[in-house]
Amino acid sequence: MTKRRILLVEDDRHLARVLSDNLAFCGFDVERAEDAGTALGRYRALCPDLVLLDVMLPDRSGLEVCRAIRQGGQTPIIMLTARDQKSDKLHGLQLGADDYITKPFDFDELLARIVAVLRRARSTIRRIKLGHVLVDLGALTAVAGNRDIHLTRREFDLLSYLAERPGAVVYRRELLREVWGYADDTTTRAVDYAVRRLRKKIEADPHKPRYIHTVHGDGYCLVPEDLNS
Repeated sequence: MTKRRILLVEDDRHLARVLSDNLAFCGFDVERAEDAGTALGRYRALCPDLVLLDVMLPDRSGLEVCRAIRQGGQTPIIMLTARDQKSDKLHGLQLGADDYITKPFDFDELLARIVAVLRRARSTIRRIKLGHVLVDLGALTAVAGNRDIHLTRREFDLLSYLAERPGAVVYRRELLREVWGYADDTTTRAVDYAVRRLRKKIEADPHKPRYIHTVHGDGYCLVPEDLNS
């Protein structure tokens, strides 16, 4: 299988080296750049599957790099931001970044976000109809009639993964690995808690779910009314 290519744009050499080594260990092919000019040149040459992009670069803002990439394509972008850069996070998302993560961050969280963003980029499912609820996975919005429903990024990722396998049982271990980024031997009720919260938002009666079914001892199954690609 061809390795997924990541362009890591980060001027902190120690952090870049640590991230590069860990991502390579996880099976990614990583190319590094320390400034905006080099990043754009390597982006055009490499055609990466995903860009990890620091906001603070020595020559230009990472936001300018994000804008330039978006003008030429739809390569997934995850912004790396400092804790006090809330406005930059919002600006980055407005420019088309797919996600952001705040420094300092845990590598396992970054890996889970990378996996989720890459999966969304591959998915052909764009909209899910669940009764009166319409979920737009491309725009990351959910509405029930004229009412907006707030779903977390993890809840969108969970719905997206289940929607790619409509009517099929998706096992908890698989969800933990592919949506949460956990190792196969992880013991946690994270999936069950997430499904419980999601049902409260989209099911008319969360105690008698119509769309997200529990397969006892195994996992969950999504039965949507309609899927649009």
